[in-house]
Amino acid sequence: MKLISLTMATLMVIATSASAEVKIALDSKPDLETSGSYNWAHSFGNALKEAGMEVREMPRGSVGKEAEKFDQVSTGLLEVSLSDVRAVAQVDPFIYGVRLPYIFNDISHMDRTLAEGKVFEKVNANLAKQDAILLALAPLGPSSGIITTKAVVRSPADMSKLRMRALDDAQIAMYKAWGSSGTVVPWGEVPAGLQTGVIDGYLNSPFIPVMFGQTDFVKNFSDAGVIWPLRAVIASKGWYDGLSDADRGAVDAAVKTADKATREWLAEASVKGLAALEENGVTVQRLSAEQRDVFRKASKPVYESDLMTKENMALWLKLSEENR
Repeated sequence: MKLISLTMATLMVIATSASAEVKIALDSKPDLETSGSYNWAHSFGNALKEAGMEVREMPRGSVGKEAEKFDQVSTGLLEVSLSDVRAVAQVDPFIYGVRLPYIFNDISHMDRTLAEGKVFEKVNANLAKQDAILLALAPLGPSSGIITTKAVVRSPADMSKLRMRALDDAQIAMYKAWGSSGTVVPWGEVPAGLQTGVIDGYLNSPFIPVMFGQTDFVKNFSDAGVIWPLRAVIASKGWYDGLSDADRGAVDAAVKTADKATREWLAEASVKGLAALEENGVTVQRLSAEQRDVFRKASKPVYESDLMTKENMALWLKLSEENR
């Protein structure tokens, strides 16, 4: 009993000291030009500072990888983290709906769907069991295109011999539907994988090859508009619940401020992203609506896969259609 009491007392001291400063674990370089997620974190942090709270940005990788960040959020050692959506999906696979190909026309469509479907409430009911809470989904950048080292991709047929880096099972299912193949590769290993030919490309926002200095070996980008690359902004539930009413209100208001700022940035970034690629020697394939529709139709098997339950898949489709 003494040991348990001592442990609880120690955790309370840690939690109290941590609550004096809001640490935000970043997922990218602090670059307001190219990173949507940093735009979110920067706006969020500034709003908290204006409310009188202390904020510290933790550089990408400084507090560990995805698993370590989630553990620290769960234990209250880290207040806020910009994390992979997969971190949430491991607790509640329902969130995988945001990664279904062509599920959203644009970010506004996504926001309407999430609100009407009460997605945050549903997911947070399960995240609470891990002492975490989902505050927001922050767009990393413009809609994802197909990034390759050599191949020029204008249709799924052009990908038949490619092995693509996948974030998770959701993307593996999508590549399979396109007649290609995918393998999960940690982001830190992607540059080596591309240069050695272990993988031939990946799916992401047009800013990513520029942001991470990959344009020496990434040479093609197909503007297929497949999914919206997102970061899950997760927070410690113990920290959030332990805030005063005023501070909790400040956090909620800061989330809205950051969401608005990121959407405003995204409107300009959608044009600048493709230009930045071309300025760095990457060929951009600007696909027509008809060419994108070929990818859209080829993606249908993903909606019939076991990525999530049939009931949840049907719910996502219903919500998406009702909020177009």
